[in-house]
Order: sequence, then structure tokens, then C-alpha cells
Amino acid sequence: MLCLDTSSLIAYLQGEDGADVEAIDQALMDHVGVLSPVTVSELLSDPHLSLTLRRTILELPTLPLTEGFWERVGLLRAKVLKTGRRAKLADTIIAQGCLDHHATLITRDRDFKHFMSVAGLRVMTHLQ
Repeated sequence: MLCLDTSSLIAYLQGEDGADVEAIDQALMDHVGVLSPVTVSELLSDPHLSLTLRRTILELPTLPLTEGFWERVGLLRAKVLKTGRRAKLADTIIAQGCLDHHATLITRDRDFKHFMSVAGLRVMTHLQ
């Protein structure tokens, strides 16, 4: 399962190049791409989003939240913050969802490197 982060998904939708964009294309063809609820919210926040793209986003599978999710989010964020690194709440929610479902995150956002070292989050970036 591959979780498509907002940064890479926007690059994909804009026709940009990169390993992440290629991975998204393949994940969608193979029906293994999923969105975090945060990504859905971020994408739908665009006031200029077309109705067609809105429908497409809502048709993609979303990672379900499991019991104890919010507690794990708080503990993960505390673990990262304890190392002196920053941990945005939205990034922590995305990271915990991926960890819960053993999903690899496809992203262009470098802030997820903290979750890689602290919690073992698997990440694929456009630099790969």
C-alpha cells in the first residue's frame, strides 16, 4: 500500500517529473494508492478545485482511523519533539496512519524524515 501525500500528488496532477510522480502513476494503475484523511482535507481546501478533480479525490480510498489512533498520534509527536525536531500535527497524523497500515508514504515534504528515524516510517521521495 502506498499513501500519496499532498506534495507529490499535486506534482502528479500538475504533470511534473520525478520518481514520486512515476510511483503515484503506477500505484493508481495497480489500485494500491491511498490517501490520508489529512491529504483529502488539504486537497479539498483549494477554492479553485474543479468539480471533476473533487470527485476523483473523493473516489480514492482513504486510510481508515483505527482504535487508539489519536493516542498514538500524540505519543508519536511527543517522541519526535523530544529529540528536538519539529513535528507538525498534520504530518504526524499522516505518518501515524501510514505506520498503522504499514504503508509507504510518497512525498516531497522533507519534514517526514524525522518520522523515518524516530518511528521507522517508510518514505519514497522525488529524489529517489
